[in-house]
Amino acid sequence: MITSSNPGKLHIAGLLRPYWKLVLCGILLGLVGGASVAGLLAVVNKGLYAGSGDVGSLIASFAGLCVLIVIGSVGSDISANAVGQKIVASLRKSLAAKILMAPIDQLESYRAHRLIPVLTKDVDAISDFAFFFPAFLVSGVVVAGCLVYLALLSWPLFLVTAALIALGSFAHFRARQRGMSGFNLARQYEDDLQKHYRTIAEGAKELRLHRPRRHHVHVDLIQRTVDRISDVQIGAINLLVTARALGTVMLFMVIGTALVLRPLLWPDSPPSVSSGFVLVLLFMRGPIDQLIGMLPSLGRAQVAMRRIADLSERFATAEQDLLEDPADAMTDRIESIELRGVSYSFQAAANETPFVLGPVDLRIRRGEIVFIVGDNGSGKTTLIKLLLGLYVPDQGQLLRDGVPVIGATRDDYRQLFTTVFADYYLFDTLLRHDDQAPEGAQRYLDRLELAHKVSVENGMFSTTDLSTGQRKRLALINAWIEGRPVLVFDEWAADQDPAFRQVFYTELLADLKRLGKTIIVISHDDRYFHCADRLVRLRNGQLQEDRPTQQRRHARPRRSPASRLQDEGASQEPSRA
Repeated sequence: MITSSNPGKLHIAGLLRPYWKLVLCGILLGLVGGASVAGLLAVVNKGLYAGSGDVGSLIASFAGLCVLIVIGSVGSDISANAVGQKIVASLRKSLAAKILMAPIDQLESYRAHRLIPVLTKDVDAISDFAFFFPAFLVSGVVVAGCLVYLALLSWPLFLVTAALIALGSFAHFRARQRGMSGFNLARQYEDDLQKHYRTIAEGAKELRLHRPRRHHVHVDLIQRTVDRISDVQIGAINLLVTARALGTVMLFMVIGTALVLRPLLWPDSPPSVSSGFVLVLLFMRGPIDQLIGMLPSLGRAQVAMRRIADLSERFATAEQDLLEDPADAMTDRIESIELRGVSYSFQAAANETPFVLGPVDLRIRRGEIVFIVGDNGSGKTTLIKLLLGLYVPDQGQLLRDGVPVIGATRDDYRQLFTTVFADYYLFDTLLRHDDQAPEGAQRYLDRLELAHKVSVENGMFSTTDLSTGQRKRLALINAWIEGRPVLVFDEWAADQDPAFRQVFYTELLADLKRLGKTIIVISHDDRYFHCADRLVRLRNGQLQEDRPTQQRRHARPRRSPASRLQDEGASQEPSRA
């Protein structure tokens, strides 16, 4: 896989290095093809002045060089195409691995609207260049071969020609620099556009109900950003196209200069020198135009490489061994998990105070049902992620059965948990080390009243196209059949109807406790707090543990029907800690 800890080190040469044998083979074949083209031009130029006695040798040379051109160009194309596709495949694998191994807090801060374009648009830009790379390589080799032939024809004329070509190349270089600036700016706007696309997809319902906001999103955000991308791209490409046209004019100026200077610099030279220069320079126009035409694709590929390098740099502190094959056996015994003096803080914007959780001391024993409660933003989800080993504490220790969890054991520790987060992702594949997953899933489908909509086929749910509450029930089934010792539910009941909410708190949690499971629940449903063995409350990042719930059950004040109905409506609002 392709890795880099420095954005400056992730470049085309670094990508080519693992495939140097294929690259070398392609270069050699390209040199054969380019030299054969130059030789063929020399044969054609010689044939213009040859007599009848030279026809046989010219035909043989012509045929042999044509064969070499075919072998060289086809072989170079095949090698370069294979290298290009392998580079793209390696990039895709490497980026996926980096994301899978990236620390969760870094991944969360990068944001999906920036991450997805890197995985799609930027890799596609490199893929596009990889598709044109064989022609780019062959054209470069052909131009080099033609220049060598020009040097053999007349060294003084070649120096003049080379000077003019260098002048034109410098103009192209400057134009390309400005074009690259445009491509960079357009790529930044692409991130904004991706964010706006997510807005209209995920906020479709809200936009239907709010005409001014819908107009703002459509006109001020999407249309304006699209126009900016279009304008910047048009400006950058127009600059390169203009430089290309000037390059064509420069080529004819080179031809004219060669014709004028030949009698002055080399008056005794044969006519074949002039005709050879004109012939070669006219032929070179095609490969040179091809090279120049690929500059926009090369520019976009370089911009994409910088974006990919930036992502690689941000995720450079990867967790190790996360992509190893899963162990055949995993212990499911755990007596306690503990946070001891743990603190964790988030980076804050300028002139703002960062949110700090802790210091926290919390121990959860096997078989307990622990509710974590508190206001929104009090740190409940952060506390859960620390308990799960997803966040690494800034200070303090995470312990399993009294033994500190360190980097080498962190991933093994995480395998003790099954979770359903508030922003959960529903996997449709059922995974378990034994063969009981389909049978167990079907049993839970019946119990959660989903069997009439969903079945288990080939180890997968037949559909996940359900309501939010029903999808959460499927997520619960997935969590249940994994058979892990600790289950964590982050506002699972928020999207359930009152009947299923009661089933979850009073029946399902009790069943899991009877199985010896340790259960951690983030909840706002205070009418069910009595179902917990312990109640842990967070206020502004500080932990306070309430008295045992057994003492609170009888002290709970009676509520009027009106207040219960009011709570019922409020508790159905999904919330995230």
